[in-house]
Amino acid sequence: MKLIRQGISLQWLIGGAMFCAMLLLSTLLVIQNYQNNKNALLVATAESAKQLSDTLNEKAKRLTGPAQSALQILSYDPLLTAKTLEARQQRLPVLFETLDSNDVLSAIYAGYSTGEFFLLRKLNNQVMLRKFDAPENTAFLLQTLSLRPDGIGQGMKKIWFFYDKNQNLLSKINKPDYEYDPRTRDWFNRALESEDQILTSPYLFFSTREIGITLAKRGHNTQNTIGMDASVTDLAAQIAMLKLTSGSELVAVDEKNNILAHADTEKMIVQEDKYYRMNTLEELESPVLRMISEDNLAANELKRFNTKDQEWYGLWIPITGLSEQNIKVLLAIPSNELLANAKDIILNQTLWTIVVILMLLLLGLYGGARIGRAFRQLTEQVRALSGFDFSSQVQIRSDIKEAKELSRVVGNMSRTIDSFQAISLCLNRENDLEKMLDGVLENLVTATGMSTGAIYLYQPEKHHFSLTSTTVETGFPEVLTEQGQDDSSILHHTLEQLETPKNSLVISLRKRDNSLEGLLVMHWKKAPKNKKALIRFVSELAGSAAVAIETRRLIDGQKELIEGILHLLADAIDAKSPYTSGHCERVPQLALQLIDTLSEQTEGRFADFSLSTQDKEAFRIAAWLHDCGKILSPEHVIDKATRLETIFNRIHEIRTRFEVLWRDAEIHYWQQRAAGEPEDELKIELEQRQQQLQAQFYLIAKANEGAESTSADAAAQIHEIGDQTWLRHFDNTLGLAHEELTRLLKTPQPTLPAKEKLLEDKPEHIMSWDEKRRPPVESNNPDNIWGFDMQLPEYSVNFGERYNLTIPFGTLTNEERFKINEHIVHTIIMLSTLPLPDHLKRIPEIAGNHHERTDGQGYPRKLLSHEMAPEEKVMAVADIFEALTASDRPYKKPKTVSESLSIMVNMSLNGHIDSELLSTLLQAKSFSGYANEFLSEEQNDKVDYPALIEQLNTPQP
Repeated sequence: MKLIRQGISLQWLIGGAMFCAMLLLSTLLVIQNYQNNKNALLVATAESAKQLSDTLNEKAKRLTGPAQSALQILSYDPLLTAKTLEARQQRLPVLFETLDSNDVLSAIYAGYSTGEFFLLRKLNNQVMLRKFDAPENTAFLLQTLSLRPDGIGQGMKKIWFFYDKNQNLLSKINKPDYEYDPRTRDWFNRALESEDQILTSPYLFFSTREIGITLAKRGHNTQNTIGMDASVTDLAAQIAMLKLTSGSELVAVDEKNNILAHADTEKMIVQEDKYYRMNTLEELESPVLRMISEDNLAANELKRFNTKDQEWYGLWIPITGLSEQNIKVLLAIPSNELLANAKDIILNQTLWTIVVILMLLLLGLYGGARIGRAFRQLTEQVRALSGFDFSSQVQIRSDIKEAKELSRVVGNMSRTIDSFQAISLCLNRENDLEKMLDGVLENLVTATGMSTGAIYLYQPEKHHFSLTSTTVETGFPEVLTEQGQDDSSILHHTLEQLETPKNSLVISLRKRDNSLEGLLVMHWKKAPKNKKALIRFVSELAGSAAVAIETRRLIDGQKELIEGILHLLADAIDAKSPYTSGHCERVPQLALQLIDTLSEQTEGRFADFSLSTQDKEAFRIAAWLHDCGKILSPEHVIDKATRLETIFNRIHEIRTRFEVLWRDAEIHYWQQRAAGEPEDELKIELEQRQQQLQAQFYLIAKANEGAESTSADAAAQIHEIGDQTWLRHFDNTLGLAHEELTRLLKTPQPTLPAKEKLLEDKPEHIMSWDEKRRPPVESNNPDNIWGFDMQLPEYSVNFGERYNLTIPFGTLTNEERFKINEHIVHTIIMLSTLPLPDHLKRIPEIAGNHHERTDGQGYPRKLLSHEMAPEEKVMAVADIFEALTASDRPYKKPKTVSESLSIMVNMSLNGHIDSELLSTLLQAKSFSGYANEFLSEEQNDKVDYPALIEQLNTPQP
């Protein structure tokens, strides 16, 4: 129903009609032909079975006919009247000849009313020879039961005679265990009671376990009988010829359903204990044969039967050639085998029919396509429009006028909508303002059918419009002057400045607040039919363009503002301390050069590394902000050049104390002089004390510089010097700010004058962490959401004089070094709080991980190498190289390029920076560009890059 509602293609209608008609006709012919072939095969099968039945019956008659004739003659033979074994043996030649001349006979025997028995049997196979334990070359076996002569002895004389094929006696043996009495056998008694020959039903022979029949007749004028055993093996072979197909099943049974013949001879006889019997149809695993036997079928009538897994055709054939014996052959043929030829014929006919139908279908489709091509192409074009594909342009080749016109209209509509899409895409995706205007203008000209166009942007400070975008190189002035802000004034004055005002359309571009943004000027070759509608349409579209222009200008302005803030922040950090002067400005330059090198790699570990434009922008911003946390670092810590320096260098305070001791020494001198002590001794004592103080202060001052490491002996000497005392007469709680006073009063104040040591670690020198301001850098801190893993010093500040003077190396205490390192914590926290867009989300990691080490010993997170991205590792390399080569830091001499790279190679070998990254940068000589731009000629020395790379790649012990 849905297909009917949608309509049917003319092409498929013609082709389908021809297809359906041919399909219907072909189907009827194929079905009829199949039924005819099927019926013919079934009739032929039944006829073949009838012919085989006649053949079998004729064979059965030939089987028993010669035997019956020989039996009739032997009924008159002296064998039946002979009284002794010797006399009976005289008739052996006749019996030999009779067996040789009748292949179906297996034995000839005579039964006597006295119970004697005389039997001659063929032994024509190895089974028979083994069964009777016959000598080699035996062809005949004579089995005898005879009365003993003159009544001597009891019972019968039982002797077996073995003859070869030439009737020569090979051996004879007594068989005392041979038991047989013909008078107990059915064939003997029936023959005595009948004047004619008797024929038994097929049965299993006692001696040979073959299935056969017995013919017997009473001897002429005697009560003795002559009998013959005839095997039905030949008849079974003839029956097996009825197996018309490989899957056919057949069996010959008697009236009691005993199996007389079967293709598998092992299924004819069944052994039960020590005895053998004939198998029955019920015991045979063939449901279809049982169904044929139980069905009331007429002879030779073919009928269909169904079993669980297959369809069959079955019939039964009577065997009437064995006199009154009721024997029939059951035959079942699988339907798929019987009708295989018919199905092959149908298959061939079906294939030919399909070929003809397909040819006619193609012919019909070709004819329909010729007729309905134009409509189909139009349908495809309109369907593309409904599927939002406006780029498809189909040229209709048809002589139908309406089709050509409709195609033109649909094409114009498609191009217009496609241009709208392109305009929308350009407004949304293009970041560059001039490129955006070029794309919008080009598609707008196409959509409106104009010939040319231009966009002017308003320059308020100059009071004119500047040409920003145009579709042609000439035809529009570079500048249009402004003579008013209202649309009518703009239109009138602008048209006066154009070369072809009559063919021009001017639309003002306005911002959201209706202020002037620019002008859209377009030219047409042929005036449109509906000029007002065109102007309204272009005005609405121009409004969207104006908003996009305003938005793009705002975005560009915001980018410029952000860029300015970046430089402002970096300059503020660099200006804050001469110790990092220029660092925040130079690191981004170097980092961008190094990341470009990494992106250019085509082989090795970084062959797949690349950065998109947005990724590179994020990296650039991160490089500028990598030390932004330093803006929160205490300046006196960053610039600390001596050990006692805080906000000021406390060495001056210590020197003042030495001055006090100096004065104390002089006072003591004069006091002793006034007391009348010898002047010379006092003079010597004063000079020695002053020299001691000079030496002690020199030692303290040198320790304060922090240029050399402080040994344990030096530290002990500092403590010894610091143990000297001096008297303080002034209250040290006066003139203090509230916070410092509170901290000082936490400890009891001594009574003035107070004796104090020259160097002391006082309680007020130590500031504990304010829990509200405790940095969340420890891994177990619940406020640590950034993954920091740093050791927090015990105290926030320790200004202890002895503590600072005995720093093992350098000028920074553990607390101050933490303050320095804390800048990176501030960097990550500050950047993480910014509402960064998705493409800038990684800025905190790139900027904040440049102090991490590849061996996991860096800070603030102790990241391992695999946990850091290449951008973060590049930042670390750039930061180190800039710090080593910086020439504007007052506390150190700048390193040369070779010295710096050598130090960095050692740092890489010690697990500080990524060795593969450094090796890649060295191979590309990535530092040379930075060195040429920022370093002096003396620093930019020659570098042995192969040696550095070899050192870097040499396994360390």
